[in-house]
Amino acid sequence: MRSLKTFLFEWKHFVGSPFKILAVLLFIIASMYGLHNGADLYHKQNAEIERINEEVETKKATILSYFKNNEKGPSEHPWVDITTPFWAIYNTPTYHFKNPSPTLVYNIGQTEQYGFYKLITTSSSGYDADMTKEIANPERIQSGTLDFSFVILFLLPLLLLVLLYNIKGQESEHGFLPLIFVQTGSKNWWLLSRTAFYTVLLLIVIFGLMVYGAMLTKVFVADTMFWNLLLWVTLYLFFWITLYFLILKYGKNTVSNTLQMVGVWLLFAFIIPATVQQWIAIEKPTNLMVDLIDVSRDKKSEINAQPIAVIDAQLFQLYPALKETKVAKDTIIVQKVRGYSSEALINLEMKKATQSIEADNRIKNELISKTYWYNPITYFQNKLNQLTHTDYKDYEAFRNNIRKSVDTRIKMMVFDTWNDITIDKEKYLEYNSTLPNNAYY
Repeated sequence: MRSLKTFLFEWKHFVGSPFKILAVLLFIIASMYGLHNGADLYHKQNAEIERINEEVETKKATILSYFKNNEKGPSEHPWVDITTPFWAIYNTPTYHFKNPSPTLVYNIGQTEQYGFYKLITTSSSGYDADMTKEIANPERIQSGTLDFSFVILFLLPLLLLVLLYNIKGQESEHGFLPLIFVQTGSKNWWLLSRTAFYTVLLLIVIFGLMVYGAMLTKVFVADTMFWNLLLWVTLYLFFWITLYFLILKYGKNTVSNTLQMVGVWLLFAFIIPATVQQWIAIEKPTNLMVDLIDVSRDKKSEINAQPIAVIDAQLFQLYPALKETKVAKDTIIVQKVRGYSSEALINLEMKKATQSIEADNRIKNELISKTYWYNPITYFQNKLNQLTHTDYKDYEAFRNNIRKSVDTRIKMMVFDTWNDITIDKEKYLEYNSTLPNNAYY
């Protein structure tokens, strides 16, 4: 009963405070703006994926028409011969997509930091320029692309500060506290009840906003993460409620309470994350991908310049079964046939070069995870990234799938080349079924 009276009192206080009402309205507007940004990005990526799939079907139809008309390729490119494994596989359009999750409406995460689709060729890599061309998170915020998670992580604590800053302090300054304690029977219960009112108010607002976001991308139909996201947002809210409650409990006046709340917000929202980021940058500087550049620029030429016997020996070491193929048993060495196979050796060097990049990234992630106990905003941000399939591990899995597809493509091309297979319509269709477009969250 006491809590109900306190809730009613706080409600009258809230509706009578234009400043607090305006703060809540601005929070709702910023949240809806962020939700629409996430939904727009989700729909744009899906539209782009659909467009690419249509292009793939058009290209397949074009290649099939060459077989139907007994042509070896486009007349403007006479060197192309689709009856050979190299050119047939080269003209088998295969894409890997990082499908956007419907929960992208809540959290853009690292989505704009990495590419979300990749054309697979025998020379593809998860670290090609088109995989990392998007802008990074801070630049996105500067350009006005605000998302819902940014509003929750950084603006929700400020809204909470506006709603709570004058609780107890105002009564203390006017000398009302002793009378209030007599009427309520408990200082802590009265303070907890007033704080709980704004907690419930914000939970209702957040739930309504998340339901609105779910309708923008049909989250309930396509994804089951809504309730998990709501749970973690609620836990984040309670984290700040607890901090502010302790400040109010032990605070003396409104000015002191406000300054302490602002200080805590600055500490957790900016000072600690910035310090950790600077420490990581010093401890593990950005990998300049020099090894990868060297392979693309120099190593490729070195491999192709090797004697054919050396290339053969390296290929046999990579694919021992290659020794049993038709071309391997032929005493006449056909340079053109063997030359295509050097793609496998270049790909091997590319994978070795990316290992150091992946190792550096793993070390950075491990260092960051060790700071979670005093860097809570980064922890919650990475948790939201994980739940919305926009974190580093999701894109690492995407790159790994690209690498596996390239390996499969090259191996198929090498063995069919060394077995001197002539490609016809049926074999080309087999390539397309073996090397399909793949999509992942």
